[in-house]
Amino acid sequence: MGLEIVTKDIQEGARAEVSRIKTEADAKASEITNEAKEIQKKMLGDSLAKVEEDLQKLHQQVISSANLEVKRITLNKRKELLDSVYSQTVESIKSMPASKKEELLKHIINKYEASGARIYSSKASEETVRKLSSLTYAGNIDSIGGVVIENEDRTIRLDFTYDSILKNVYERSLKQISDILYG
Repeated sequence: MGLEIVTKDIQEGARAEVSRIKTEADAKASEITNEAKEIQKKMLGDSLAKVEEDLQKLHQQVISSANLEVKRITLNKRKELLDSVYSQTVESIKSMPASKKEELLKHIINKYEASGARIYSSKASEETVRKLSSLTYAGNIDSIGGVVIENEDRTIRLDFTYDSILKNVYERSLKQISDILYG
């Protein structure tokens, strides 16, 4: 019986040791699992924060791009409208009655004729300018109307063509026109 007791004691000791090792292993496994879960939660939280930050930046970029596109389209439409008004004004000048054209030419020539020696005009206005001016008629210019007066030595040219007058008024008034039309 002595051997059986010793065997039984060894077996019980071995079982107790196995149980202790198993408990320690379970505790260690549980600790490792909990650490892994915490790391996973932290990584997921960090990833979500990064995705949220990237999403916010992308959202801001999309809004900025959309705003720029809207401004570009708006400015292009404004320019188209202003160009259309400019073209309509040119057409109105071209289609003015002959009596109005003569009246305008007479006013310009009377006011500035003393400053020059030669005068230029469009082909369409040549006859009227020759009739209204005592200056030497120097030739035709490409213009919708008006005159260019030049001094004797050709160092000074006074441009009173309707093209340049309209362009100057348009450029000076562009901001004011835009403010009136678009606030």
